[in-house]
Amino acid sequence: MGVRRQKEQLELAFMVDDLGEARGATRQGTETPVATKQDESPTATERLMEEVCERTNAERALKRVRENKGSPGVDGMTVDQLGEHLKKHWPEIRGQLLAGTYKPQPVRRVEIPKPGGGMRKLGIPTVLDRFVQQAVMQVLQGRWDPTFSDHSFGFRPGRNAHQAVALAQGYIKEGYGVVVDIDLEKFFDRVNHDILMSRIAKRVSDKRMLKLIRAFLNSGMMENGLVSPVTEGTPQGGPLSPLVSNLLLDELDKELEKRGLHFVRFADDCNIYVRSERAGQRVMSSVERFLTKRLKLRVNKDKSAVGNPKDRKFLGFTFYGGSEPKRKISDKSLDRFKTRVREITGRSRGISIEKMVEELAKYLRGWVGYYRHCQTPSTLRDLDSWIRRRLRCMVWKQWKRGRTRYPELRKRGIDHVTAVTMSGSAHGPWRASTSRAMGRALPVSYFRTLGLPELRVAWIDA
Repeated sequence: MGVRRQKEQLELAFMVDDLGEARGATRQGTETPVATKQDESPTATERLMEEVCERTNAERALKRVRENKGSPGVDGMTVDQLGEHLKKHWPEIRGQLLAGTYKPQPVRRVEIPKPGGGMRKLGIPTVLDRFVQQAVMQVLQGRWDPTFSDHSFGFRPGRNAHQAVALAQGYIKEGYGVVVDIDLEKFFDRVNHDILMSRIAKRVSDKRMLKLIRAFLNSGMMENGLVSPVTEGTPQGGPLSPLVSNLLLDELDKELEKRGLHFVRFADDCNIYVRSERAGQRVMSSVERFLTKRLKLRVNKDKSAVGNPKDRKFLGFTFYGGSEPKRKISDKSLDRFKTRVREITGRSRGISIEKMVEELAKYLRGWVGYYRHCQTPSTLRDLDSWIRRRLRCMVWKQWKRGRTRYPELRKRGIDHVTAVTMSGSAHGPWRASTSRAMGRALPVSYFRTLGLPELRVAWIDA
């Protein structure tokens, strides 16, 4: 379906919505609540659900869900089918939201590998529920986000991980050379629903909104065809989860601010910077008590520690250099990068060099888009060289010994004697990839023409 056709369908759906508002009723016959001076219900003081269903907000939500794409939920509906579904059913859905009777479907359980090992459990809502969550999130985020701490950077508009890393680096430069690295154990799986809803209720008086958020939290998890009840946690995978998680952890932020501590938080990853090991141990103990007693959250003792920033990673980076700290890519991040590149450039994959570089380029662009903010250009130069060497290995193996190696080298400008020597060599591909002949035959310019990105740091390019 073309973009123009989708837009026309969407406009038609919300034209019906506008007509429903004018008549004061939905297709189901559910009356739109009307506030009066005597009506002291939550809808009289804060009509959040009306804002959620407002046309502009709903259009933004649909656009965002389409941009995010993602796999279907338990009902099998795809993102591409959502517009047509809303065209037919939006008045009914809107009526349910306004009446407080909308019921989310269970989320689909999936597991993905964690970068550091183990599996991360995700809950994939249906695309319709994702649309409703997105519409709710947009309304609530506009009210809540301005009240959040300046030390919080995760899942917030206009804020990102690089800003968080820069703030942490600034604290170290100011002399706060010990980090209290706090990792919350299975945070998204263990959020206490009652505590979370009590915090939301302090900011939301619309009972329909509170009922809807509680319904999303309790919607259940489908795995292997069976639906299990959910009594705690806010499943990762829905648009609303990051916002309500930030709301809960804002209480931690406010507590740390009250204590005058220097900290940075990105989602459930929190680093506090102090001047001494003794102060760090004291802060670790007190913060752990606060999290346990106040928010019913657990600190992961295996991943949390008090130590030197150069020995701890934060959002994929570590710091070195004492009074003038620099950002460098953490060893674990480099290991994961090399593992993925090895997978893509495997010598026995049986694909062309063009196809391999195309696949590799997609990964490299995303990776360097984040890690180009390191301050170690030599690291990226070394990775560049290593990647090209692996690609030369693959090409050398594809040039069968004694068959195509000689003519391939000759047509790339290698002299007769060197081409004969190289093509008859018993050395393996890795050794051959370091030779001057292969460097001349497959130079940097050759890989550029194939579309291979070069890894460069942002601060050098600026």
